[in-house]
Amino acid sequence: MPRRRPALPILASVLALGAAPALAQAPAAPNPPAAATADANPVLARVDGQEIRASDVLDSAADLLPEEIRSAPPAAVIAMLPPDMMRQLTDRAVTERAFLIAARKVGLDKDPEVARRIRRAEEQELQQALLTRELAALVTDAAVRQRFDRDNAGRRGEEEVHARHILVRTETEARQVIADLARPGADFAAIAKQRSIDPGAQNGGDLGFFKKGDMVPEFANAAFALQAGQTSTTPVRTQFGWHVIRVEARRTAPPADFDEVKDTLRRQLMEEQVGVVVNRVRSQANIERLDQAPPARSLMDNAAPPPPASGAPATPPARR
Repeated sequence: MPRRRPALPILASVLALGAAPALAQAPAAPNPPAAATADANPVLARVDGQEIRASDVLDSAADLLPEEIRSAPPAAVIAMLPPDMMRQLTDRAVTERAFLIAARKVGLDKDPEVARRIRRAEEQELQQALLTRELAALVTDAAVRQRFDRDNAGRRGEEEVHARHILVRTETEARQVIADLARPGADFAAIAKQRSIDPGAQNGGDLGFFKKGDMVPEFANAAFALQAGQTSTTPVRTQFGWHVIRVEARRTAPPADFDEVKDTLRRQLMEEQVGVVVNRVRSQANIERLDQAPPARSLMDNAAPPPPASGAPATPPARR
């Protein structure tokens, strides 16, 4: 199928625990039952006498928990998550604490190289925290809506075509298909089932409705040059092979709905505002350059906006 290959996501998050898919599906935090509020942050384990409280467990699992759970009180989270899951998360926190105690016992917290890496991690965390706070003030719900209204004022829906295609390996085969289709009574769908090497051949080569940007340019240009009921009279070559295309219908899709595009618009705004924030922070600092060489690249030169709470990657528009 001659669709564009999906772009690599700008932002991605990795769930490292086997229970993570279940965590991602966990419901929003309910009001905690009375029994759970007896101790708002109970002790769940001890390692060498050091207490591990519910808040420590949740901090350890912050990369696995969705935002609505992370922001709930510890007692409410304990009441909400399945017992087996809480045991896994507690065991993770216990392991981390045991490693921390062991590292300090052998003096690694005094090691100069370790101290340097800790200091660098602290600096990076502070930089990201400032960037996140500044972006939150700039990329508001109102700003996203304003961008949508600006970009979609008076805009008509995008044109779409409903097409079928037959994909073969050589130009000679494609020309033979065109000749076969020219015979009286020839049926495009039937020939597609017999001759096409595309995975959709058993559907008669039906691609449904698609927008021009959904397909590779060579295929899209040829398809959108045809009117309803027309079949291409010359083979169309793409990276997938040689195509014969038939357009079944054309239509104008309704304009994009705000709810459909708001997440994409928010990401675009955040990417735009990163540069604004970086330039403003630099302009407020008293910078004195003593080197003669071109400026070295800094951590924030290609700063990225913080990942969305859901962790969903950015992808091209999907066909409906």
